[in-house]
Amino acid sequence: LDGGPHQGRARSESQAAAAGVGAVGERTVLRLLYATRNSWNGLVAAARTEKAVQQELWLLLVAIPLAFVVASETWRRVALIGVILLLIVIELLNTAVEKLSDHVTPDIHPSIGFVKDLGSAAVFFALLIAGMVWPVALAERLGFL
Repeated sequence: LDGGPHQGRARSESQAAAAGVGAVGERTVLRLLYATRNSWNGLVAAARTEKAVQQELWLLLVAIPLAFVVASETWRRVALIGVILLLIVIELLNTAVEKLSDHVTPDIHPSIGFVKDLGSAAVFFALLIAGMVWPVALAERLGFL
């Protein structure tokens, strides 16, 4: 839309396909590399511009080592880290909805406001899930449960 990180992506992917880059497996790897690059660009853009994403990425950096202290079993560590990743996923989707809504119309519109509120509610429930899982794991680790 604004010449962002996806500018030129379609051209380079179609050029690679037109050039017949190797076998099907090589095209699959190339497509995976393009998708990975685009995902990284999106994460970097969100981390640079969105305070909530920045905070949640810091939370993830704290949660990863803390999960190894709090939980002794692998599945519990995965759950503790996973709820933070889920929160980040929902925050990124909410951010995408908000950015697209603002692009469609920068004016205040009841329908757009409703859509943004739905995204915000999704983030709230992801926070609620993380806010239930982590205290239970901590209480269990400290012998309260």
